[in-house]
Amino acid sequence: MATSMDLQPTDSSLTAVDPAVLADDCSILSVSNHGASTFGAETRRIEVELADGRTTAAFFKAQSGKTLAAKDMLRGEFESTKAIHDILPTFAPKPIARGTYADEDIHLILTEFRAMTGQQPEPEEFAAKLAAVHMNSRSPNGKFGFHVTTYPGNLPQFTEWEDSWEVFFTKSLRQALDLEQAARGHDPEFDVLVPAIFGTVIPRLLRPLETGGRSVKPSLVHGDLWYGNAGVDADTNESLVLDPACFYAHNEYELGQWMPACNRFGMEYRDAYHSHVEMSEPKEDYDGRLELYKLRFNAHVSALFPENKQLREQMLGDMRNLVYTGMAKKPAATGDS
Repeated sequence: MATSMDLQPTDSSLTAVDPAVLADDCSILSVSNHGASTFGAETRRIEVELADGRTTAAFFKAQSGKTLAAKDMLRGEFESTKAIHDILPTFAPKPIARGTYADEDIHLILTEFRAMTGQQPEPEEFAAKLAAVHMNSRSPNGKFGFHVTTYPGNLPQFTEWEDSWEVFFTKSLRQALDLEQAARGHDPEFDVLVPAIFGTVIPRLLRPLETGGRSVKPSLVHGDLWYGNAGVDADTNESLVLDPACFYAHNEYELGQWMPACNRFGMEYRDAYHSHVEMSEPKEDYDGRLELYKLRFNAHVSALFPENKQLREQMLGDMRNLVYTGMAKKPAATGDS
């Protein structure tokens, strides 16, 4: 497959794929609709014939430049998919090409086509793979962040490099809350809850991870791991993740998105994960940390779907629980564990 950034369209629609996207010794056999995108992307399955007569398939995703940050969104997805695939090839499709049509403001990525069964991954096998990505990944500079901006949905998340997980998470949550308020407006409860979250809750729950002789390894996380972005490969019967929005984080951050029941990754998935990776110390803060990480995800989701009033109330409920319950009020653990 070609990897040129100067890809030519056959016409102005996204329903056709130019042969220039493919190597010269390939020919397109068919282009068909496949899948759907909530945020305006066009998705296709391309079947091609190789020079030796074999056929193969690729997944094509394109976004019009009229869509907010289309090029950056697809770049973030491509680089995230590559990062996961480089660590564990069976866990993410192989990225093939990323480009922009020369004559039109249309951006695209090509990845290996992987047919899905529609089933939820089995907890043990899925957790083992996720743990392997977390534990075997290495931040290129030892810091938290990512080399490009990544997008859960069509809104950016904070990915600038930081030495401290507490500092990184503080800036990440601040950006998510700013996006949420920009989408929905101010709520009077923020005047009390937001200062308490940043002034008390975050230092109480995250600072012990990096004090008393402790440290946090920056681990590559998928970054948007709800049930719709995970599945089972129909050919191998192995679990697979899609549409990542990666960065290097505290590995437990990933599990915060699993806390709401609607995301379908229940306690059995967390238990399976922790059979491979121990909870971080102090373990007594584990539940509080996951509640804090859940707030970060729910704030971003509330910004993505401002017409859903329930999502803001869900986010405010997270903040109330963190500020007013005992999980962030216990004395912090000191010394080495």
